[in-house]
Amino acid sequence: MRYHNITKADMLNGDGLRVVLWVAGCSHCCKGCHNPVTWDPDGGILFDEAARQEIFEQLDKPYISGLTFSGGDPMHSVNRPDVRTFAAQVREAYPDKTIWLYTGELWENIMTDGIMQYIDVLVDGEFVEEEKDATLHWKGSANQRVIDVQASLKQDDAAVPVLYAV
Repeated sequence: MRYHNITKADMLNGDGLRVVLWVAGCSHCCKGCHNPVTWDPDGGILFDEAARQEIFEQLDKPYISGLTFSGGDPMHSVNRPDVRTFAAQVREAYPDKTIWLYTGELWENIMTDGIMQYIDVLVDGEFVEEEKDATLHWKGSANQRVIDVQASLKQDDAAVPVLYAV
C-alpha cells in the first residue's frame, strides 16, 4: 500500500479528533474530487513500519478518538489486503478507538468483505458534485451514507445499513 499523508488531530473525517491515513489509488475519479492527487495507485510513498509507528504514536494519545482511512480509496484493489491487515492491527492494539473508512464503493457490494469486521463507521458512495453539500456531517455529497458497520452486520438484513447517528 502507498499513501500520501498522515493527518494528525483531524476533526473533519469522522467523530472526534482522529488520525487520517490518506492512501493512494482510486478508480472512481469523481468529478470535483477534493483529492485527485491520490488517484494514482503508484503515487505517494510506501506505507512502511515508520508510517505504522507514526500512526500508533498518535493513537497512543488519549484525546485521539481513532483512525480514519481515506484517500484515494482504501477499498481499491491494491489497498484492500494492506488496509485489512492494518485495521486488524489497530483494532487489536486499540480496541477502544474507532476505525472509520471512506470509500467510493457501496455498502451492498462490500458488506461481506473481511475488512468490515474491523470497521466501526463506513462512509460509502462516490462523491457526486451535483449533490455536494457543505452542511453535511462527515460526507461531501447527499448520496453518500455514514453507516454504523457493526450494527448493520448484526441486524437480520445487513443489506439495509444502519445509519450512524449524526
